[in-house]
Amino acid sequence: MWGENVVVSDEEKKTSLITSKNEELAGPVSVQELVGLRHQVTLLADTLEKMRLAEYIAYLNSPGRLLWFNFLVGLLRGLGTALGAGLLAGVAYFLLKRIVVLNLPVIGGFIAELSRYVNQP
Repeated sequence: MWGENVVVSDEEKKTSLITSKNEELAGPVSVQELVGLRHQVTLLADTLEKMRLAEYIAYLNSPGRLLWFNFLVGLLRGLGTALGAGLLAGVAYFLLKRIVVLNLPVIGGFIAELSRYVNQP
């Protein structure tokens, strides 16, 4: 009996580990631990409220609203890009016209030609 090899299956090992872990956790819980746990749960609930997680999940579960909102965001992003590029081009054109007034030899001719292209009907 003592000299025999005892074979323990993996299932028996898992079962013994689970029962030993449960025995460790089954001990008495102090009032301080319960108060601390309650405080942590309250903080978690407050954080989830601040994140408006329920509203976000409801938003994600509404495909029509999601598509409409993304369409509007894309439309405004494109409009902003076009306006920003137009404003930047206008400022660059204004600065280039000022450089023409300085009558720089190489840059002045290039800018004058560019100005003629812009002013053509």
